[in-house]
Amino acid sequence: MIYLVEVVKNVVCPFCGTLCDDLEIVVEHGHIVGTKNACRIGNAKFLHFEGAVRYTEPVMRENKKDDFKKTDYETAIEETARLLVESKLPLIYGFSATECHAHQVAVELGEKLGAVMDNTASVWHGPSVLALQDVGYPVCTCGEVKNRADVVLFWGSNPMHAHPRHMSRYSVFARGFFRERGRHDRTMIVVDPRKTDTAKLADIHLQVEPHKDYELVSAMRAVLKGFELEVDEVAGVPAETIYEAMDICKNAQFGELFFAMGMTMSRGKHRNIDNAIELIIDLNAHTKFGLMPMRGHYNVNGFNQVATWITGYPFGVDFSRGYPRYNPGETCANDLLQRGETDMMLNIASDPGAHFPQKAVKHMAKIPLVCIDPHQTPTTELANIIIPPAIAGVEVEGTAYRMDGVPIELKKVIDAPEGLLPDREIIKMLMKKVDEMM
Repeated sequence: MIYLVEVVKNVVCPFCGTLCDDLEIVVEHGHIVGTKNACRIGNAKFLHFEGAVRYTEPVMRENKKDDFKKTDYETAIEETARLLVESKLPLIYGFSATECHAHQVAVELGEKLGAVMDNTASVWHGPSVLALQDVGYPVCTCGEVKNRADVVLFWGSNPMHAHPRHMSRYSVFARGFFRERGRHDRTMIVVDPRKTDTAKLADIHLQVEPHKDYELVSAMRAVLKGFELEVDEVAGVPAETIYEAMDICKNAQFGELFFAMGMTMSRGKHRNIDNAIELIIDLNAHTKFGLMPMRGHYNVNGFNQVATWITGYPFGVDFSRGYPRYNPGETCANDLLQRGETDMMLNIASDPGAHFPQKAVKHMAKIPLVCIDPHQTPTTELANIIIPPAIAGVEVEGTAYRMDGVPIELKKVIDAPEGLLPDREIIKMLMKKVDEMM
């Protein structure tokens, strides 16, 4: 028997914001059977997506207590278009696990409908975006960190689990042009209330008390400006440890601060990031330092980029008045759902049913909900209509934005099951049907 085996090289991993682009995928008879260079999560993304409960054709139901019945794309899209057109304030949410061309068409659809457009950044790194709008964004690329950084800080971030190849490709262990010995040429500082697996690798672990990040950043800035701390500890961190950490940062040749939800979603939220950015600005009076959010979903950054190009705003964009309006706290998905203001929701490439507060999920269960998603999730269990797409980065090519804002081209590795369309084509069909109904 002859086995047809193909190795697809230089594949981009569509899982986290690191967007590793050096994967090799082994394909046998049109099925993925192995990976090389992928982390455990990336390997699972490619090897097990077929084994999950996957929809291969659209399904519908009138009542959420009924069972789903199979239908065709035309019927599912026509019914979705009807729900959107008849809605007084539709919410279109998600986008973090699909490519940028789908984002573009979806924003155009939202504008036509007078809908509210939001993505998962509003419950993840939304505070980061608010902060950079306040005080700027001293950013660089992951490649610069790899080649130049001799001091790396992780604040409220555990890349050992959340971004497993980040430290080996771009930060701590990577062998760069000016850091030929990798880990031996770098000092690693971790700020985290817990002794995580990442913290165990650190040269210095600042075990800050929960929700006191702002106080610790303020103390660091004070030390950097030459003030003396008149206390033994700040936010649970000994004063001498703060002095030591700031001395290392101030004398770095090139430093980078990576921060994640441990900072954005603790008390203070975007003010924590405001203060952290000001810390980086202060450090740049002494040396070269940058800052970067550890973005979670592989293309959450992409939607922020695309929405900003088209509307001027990165997320939580409200078209209900006929023009784009942006007011986080009012125009984001959670706000609308918890206040019960939206009467129809279109969810694309995300799973709010698994992550939103109970009050928001209860409202999702009451209103018409359409999911464009390939797999069964807690959100699809609440849906009236499920329209399955081909999977971007596995069965469809496209563009995604890495956590540092660099666009990366996704590859098509295998063919999608017969009849499945990319997200962008489904949304285009939806747009055409909406045009006919309006």
